[in-house]
Amino acid sequence: MTVLSVEDLRVSFGDRTAVDGLSFDLPAGGALGIVGESGSGKSATALALLGLHPDAEVRGRIGFAGEELTTATPQRLRAVRGAGIAMVFQEPLTALSPFHTVGAQIAEVYRLHTGASRRAARERAVEVLTQVHIADAATRADAYPHQFSGGMRQRALIAMALACRPQVIVADEPTTALDVTVQAQILDLLDEVRTTTGTALLLISHDLGVVAGSTDSVIVMRRGRMVEQGPTETVLRTPRMPYTRELLAAVPRPGEPREITGEPLLRLTDVHKHFPPPRRRSLRRAEPVKAVDGVTLEVRRGETLGVAGESGTGKTTLARLMVGLLAPSAGRITIDGVDVARRRGRSMQMVFQDPLSSLNPRRTVGESIADPLRLRGVRDPRARVEELLDRVGLDRAEYDRYPHQLSGGMRQRVGIARALAPRPRLIVCDEPVSSLDVTTQSQVLALLADVRREYELTLVFVSHDLAVLRQVADRVAVVHGGRIVELGDTAQVYEQPRHPYTKELLAAVPVADPAEARRLRALRRSLSGNPAPADQSMPE
Repeated sequence: MTVLSVEDLRVSFGDRTAVDGLSFDLPAGGALGIVGESGSGKSATALALLGLHPDAEVRGRIGFAGEELTTATPQRLRAVRGAGIAMVFQEPLTALSPFHTVGAQIAEVYRLHTGASRRAARERAVEVLTQVHIADAATRADAYPHQFSGGMRQRALIAMALACRPQVIVADEPTTALDVTVQAQILDLLDEVRTTTGTALLLISHDLGVVAGSTDSVIVMRRGRMVEQGPTETVLRTPRMPYTRELLAAVPRPGEPREITGEPLLRLTDVHKHFPPPRRRSLRRAEPVKAVDGVTLEVRRGETLGVAGESGTGKTTLARLMVGLLAPSAGRITIDGVDVARRRGRSMQMVFQDPLSSLNPRRTVGESIADPLRLRGVRDPRARVEELLDRVGLDRAEYDRYPHQLSGGMRQRVGIARALAPRPRLIVCDEPVSSLDVTTQSQVLALLADVRREYELTLVFVSHDLAVLRQVADRVAVVHGGRIVELGDTAQVYEQPRHPYTKELLAAVPVADPAEARRLRALRRSLSGNPAPADQSMPE
């Protein structure tokens, strides 16, 4: 039985068409994935299903449970949202109100659609928070969104979606901002919810690995049009269309092993970085936060060292220590035997995770790239900046544009050009591709590999994405709790991991092969001790 039917959907914003003639059917209890690059029309489709495009012209037919939604009144659409079709948004911190507790927000949705009492709504909120595996749900229901981690906030959004027992859940990029293990947990949770409740799932993502193990069928979109549709296994294993093959080719693959014979360039010796503890109303003295706790490491000339770990393990702190942006609490960091504090900015540069926040919004990108050159005494750096723009694949005319006028991939290229400007010997890249779609990610990784060879650079590549590190790194250091728990050649770490934490990270890596994705899900459940969920629908 089909629960959601879309025919010839067209969404236009003025003279720009975001969705152009999309059609699909979603069966009850089924799972459909929509994949494509940024700007392909995925999110526009999701919002159109719920009538959340007030400024757009929406044409075509959206049939839900025998009802036409494109002609439904605003009152009827409000009744469908949450109760019939529920949405899990990409960024939970903006989707949840900061002024109300998580439990109160879930209870409000339930009361609005069912007319339940405050007590019954509170009980339902605790029930669904428990269902999405939030420990001590009765207590955590009284917490505010900022008191939850990113993964817990996403679980809370899923709980809110489940509150009214909807027939369809639309999940719009639900794992984009999460590290690899939390992403795997959310995808496993969505699969469990579908299995146990019979709710249909529409999963939207730019990552083929996300939809591979979580959907029955998939639609590939490009520039608002559907270019391929079919069973997930068929589309991802034997794609018919060139664009689908391009997306699959952009998925990170293991890189060719290199023999690194260079002497150590960067040395870290028993490095510690402690931060003052948060202020608490207590007479007991709190322990400092040990972000980096006794790291000893060498980075060889010419190599790419990968640093892997989840959010909060100390990766970014370690990266900032390497380039002298933070001073260690104890230990020593040297480059060519000289303390990094004396060589900061000349021998070492950094490419940051979010180029929009690391570039001055009031200055053109050309002027931002020129800053390191001016600090080195170059009086008229424009010609050199234009050469750098050329080298990173940008037009010279971009010199006079501002950061907000560029796409995410273009801004990251600007960040790389700025890092190259003073001709450093070492560049530390902190999650440089985590926010990019798969094709843009592939282009930025290829660019970094090219400039490493051309400029004979040494790279440190920090990432939570182990698939990316397997492509770019010669060696990998796995960081957990501020310590390096495993270090070795990339092939050795991936094929013969020794530490349990490394095994847990590898089991969470998303893959574009549906059979392998299912195998990894079973492996994660065995490592966590949780069996596969029973197919037991929630009672009405």
